[in-house]
Amino acid sequence: MTQSVSVLMPAYNEESTIETVLRSVLALDINLQEVVVVDDGSQDTTAEIVARLAEDDSRVRLFQQPRNGGKTAAIARALEEATGDILIVQDADLEYDPAEIPEVIGPIVEGKADVVYGSRFMVRKAARVLYYYHYLANSFLTFLSNVLTNRNMSDIETCYKAFRAGVIKPLKLTSSGFGMEVEITAMICTTDARTYEVPISYYGRTYEEGKKIGMKDGIAALFYIGYYNLIRPFSRAGRAYRKQVNEYLAEVHGQG
Repeated sequence: MTQSVSVLMPAYNEESTIETVLRSVLALDINLQEVVVVDDGSQDTTAEIVARLAEDDSRVRLFQQPRNGGKTAAIARALEEATGDILIVQDADLEYDPAEIPEVIGPIVEGKADVVYGSRFMVRKAARVLYYYHYLANSFLTFLSNVLTNRNMSDIETCYKAFRAGVIKPLKLTSSGFGMEVEITAMICTTDARTYEVPISYYGRTYEEGKKIGMKDGIAALFYIGYYNLIRPFSRAGRAYRKQVNEYLAEVHGQG
């Protein structure tokens, strides 16, 4: 049975790019069930553009947050609404090429993986040359995460994260801002999920072009790495999540 795919797309003031990204996703040769767009309190015409596209294609589903709550809040809402078998995050800007989604979800479709990250540092195509300090920060955060998870990942801050629905939907995100990247990685690494990385292209933006992540997000990530690796997994919610996911995975892997 072919697995259906839900693309989760948080959006905040992306009127210049979101139509291009959406049309690219809708044109993919995959079993696309839906694109769950969560407008995170945009002050431009982002929501209007998505609503217009939704009128022409029922696979586009628009949800609007009452105010800007950050990427994690938008993804939490998208996870609640998504109905596909495989879920993948796609930003609404043009930093990540939707044409690579089939390759990111490929190991899950093939039954080899439960989680797949698209790594910007396993480059085989194109990567825009940008801020060296961002590269250092990403590398340092990934290093700290790997020390605590005992995984050899190369890019935990990547947008492209794909999951079997049963692995990610039970996770109730409690971080904020861009904290989901650390939180998701830490919590998934407590489970039996088979995690893969695949190389992707990266067309980064400058701050002048609309890049949103900043130094304060990097500082917050340091706290999140400690909390979601050393404290949250041992809480009642953390233990319940691990138990639920491992039971689900035992059934999935048994069928495989």
